[in-house]
Amino acid sequence: MLKVRLYFFILFSFICCSHGFYVPGVAPVEFKKGQRIEVKAVKMTSIHTQLPYEYYSLPLCLPKNGTFIYKSENLGEVLRGDRIVNTPYEVHMAENIKCRLLCHKKNDPMNWSVEESEKVANRIEHEYFVHLLVDNLPVATRIVNSETLERSIEQGYRLGFMAMGKAYINNHLKLVLKYHKHSQDSYRVVGFEVETFSIDKDELTFVEDACQIPSDPKPQAVNEDTGTKLYFTYSVVWGESDIGWASRWDIYLGMKDVQIHWFSIVNSIVVLFFLSAILTMIMVRTLRRDIARYNSDESIDDMIEETGWKLVHGDVFRPPPKRMLFAAVIGSGIQVFLMALITIFIAMLGMLSPASRGALMTAAIFLYVFMGLIAGYYSARLYNTMKGKQWKQAAFLTAILYPAIVFGTCFFLNFFIMGKHSSGAVPFSTMMALLCLWFCISLPLVYLGYYFGCRKQPFQHPVRTNFIPRKVPEQVWYMNIFVCIMMAGILPFGAVFIELFFIFNALWENQFYYLFGFLFLVFCILVISVSQISIVMVYFQLCGEDYHWWWKSFIVSGGSAVYIFIYSIFYFFTKLEITEFIPTLLYIGYTGLMVLTFWLLTGTIGFFAAYTFIRKIYAAVKID
Repeated sequence: MLKVRLYFFILFSFICCSHGFYVPGVAPVEFKKGQRIEVKAVKMTSIHTQLPYEYYSLPLCLPKNGTFIYKSENLGEVLRGDRIVNTPYEVHMAENIKCRLLCHKKNDPMNWSVEESEKVANRIEHEYFVHLLVDNLPVATRIVNSETLERSIEQGYRLGFMAMGKAYINNHLKLVLKYHKHSQDSYRVVGFEVETFSIDKDELTFVEDACQIPSDPKPQAVNEDTGTKLYFTYSVVWGESDIGWASRWDIYLGMKDVQIHWFSIVNSIVVLFFLSAILTMIMVRTLRRDIARYNSDESIDDMIEETGWKLVHGDVFRPPPKRMLFAAVIGSGIQVFLMALITIFIAMLGMLSPASRGALMTAAIFLYVFMGLIAGYYSARLYNTMKGKQWKQAAFLTAILYPAIVFGTCFFLNFFIMGKHSSGAVPFSTMMALLCLWFCISLPLVYLGYYFGCRKQPFQHPVRTNFIPRKVPEQVWYMNIFVCIMMAGILPFGAVFIELFFIFNALWENQFYYLFGFLFLVFCILVISVSQISIVMVYFQLCGEDYHWWWKSFIVSGGSAVYIFIYSIFYFFTKLEITEFIPTLLYIGYTGLMVLTFWLLTGTIGFFAAYTFIRKIYAAVKID
């Protein structure tokens, strides 16, 4: 008992502290005073269109040599739409710049055509944000709520703003950078913020290479009728900071709304204990009574009056229809479960923090691919248990079922994204790389798992299956599959609801999600609650002498996915401001894949819980 308490104490301490411990993903970079620091651009994003664009998709200032160089990116960055590229900003460590032209000369302003002006105005109207990097630190903008006077942080900076139906561009950036002195001659970048200004070209005055800005300048309008002439300028302000390099992400990952996470966790644990108590009081006591009576010398008539779950002992392990499809679905669910569990655990340790750009998605994809071996093994043993004979076809179906749905959906949506020339469109080379991962690694691993799984003994059942199937009596109304789905799904959904809200915000509102300690705990609660509910539902089903539990245990256990689907519709209409067709289509497509993935995950958990439960109870009774 002491060991158990010590284990839970260590686990909770680890989870609580996990937000403060993370491996940032790169080693600290030391700079000398006056050393050049490169400012890179990542992309432009908007919560209204959900379509990212690369930095130079607009006619902005090019580097001095006229060419821009893209950084090599990992798989996750490409799929996120990141296109990291150099910019013409000249920043040197601890050296301030009052005002300087970014490109062109004082007598030769940038000249946008009507078409280019319309393109820029359209981006401003859709509230696009520009994302820059300095030493792998993303730019942030401080904003003040005019009503509450609360300060908050926005990722990136606004491309411009709308006033009286006209677009104005933020063409002057004040780069506010912080450094921390690591030693006498060694500096580290620990802060990167920006203040934006819109300044009409006629308001600027020039003294040699420097520019001067009036106190209340007229903003720079984007003229969609005749084109736009403007200057791009910037200034740099450095300041010393006590913030250490390891804490420089705290401004982005500040623990906001932490009380609501703890409230959600505590609420879920209370519900879980309540459910466990009910399961213990009703199920265990009832089962003990049933098993004791079955193992006694009571007459069969008394058994029939009391309960019916023993009466179907000759049919309870009868293989379900479409056993190959069932084995493939369960195998896919195992693959998703292992991917999610390991990814969340590694992220909880801090190894997939937001500083490691794209690492989370990359890790999830590679883990899914390599989990094909384990998924194939257990799917093969299940298929063998159900007396399946065509193991090669079953292995192929297991390997392609879920990836084909995901790849087909994303491939279809990719055409619409490409039509908008968005950086979110997956390049052809990346598609080929994903297909190679699928067919050259995942598919062979699933076959290998099937090969070893088929050589093992099938799962042993405590009772034999009759040759003639028993007739299933008419069921009560509340055992209807749709009613069961709605009843079984509400508690697991309640356990994940709060974290689901923050995950949706991260996905659709360009925010960071980093509370993986909470997410890991919620994931454990989800596994336990789905397992318990699945056992309860299967027990009632068997008491009604309905032995068709294989598919039903999977479908009913995934009922919380229905609530996630309903919540996604509610979130779309109440939280997002998407009005155009393609962003709406993207939301429907990607959310549909999330719902399907969650159904596979919870359905597989519920099936294995029910399967283990049934084998245990039938092994405990004497069968004539």
